[in-house]
Amino acid sequence: MFGLGKPRSKLGKFLDRHGISQQELVKKSKVNKATISRLCSGDAFQPSMKNAQKVIKAIRELTGKNVDYDDFWSM
Repeated sequence: MFGLGKPRSKLGKFLDRHGISQQELVKKSKVNKATISRLCSGDAFQPSMKNAQKVIKAIRELTGKNVDYDDFWSM
């Protein structure tokens, strides 16, 4: 389905479990496609606080779940 066997970050795995495409997240969060791709492809990339806030807000709206920064990235 999603992921195509590539390594996935916590965010990427969350999107896969909830059936949310990276493109949906790009549209909803208004964060650059390349940034979303990096955020989903490994745990090494940390978003800026501004982008993290946009992504978290979009995920909350798409899923209705109360997710937080710590669910996907470590400080």
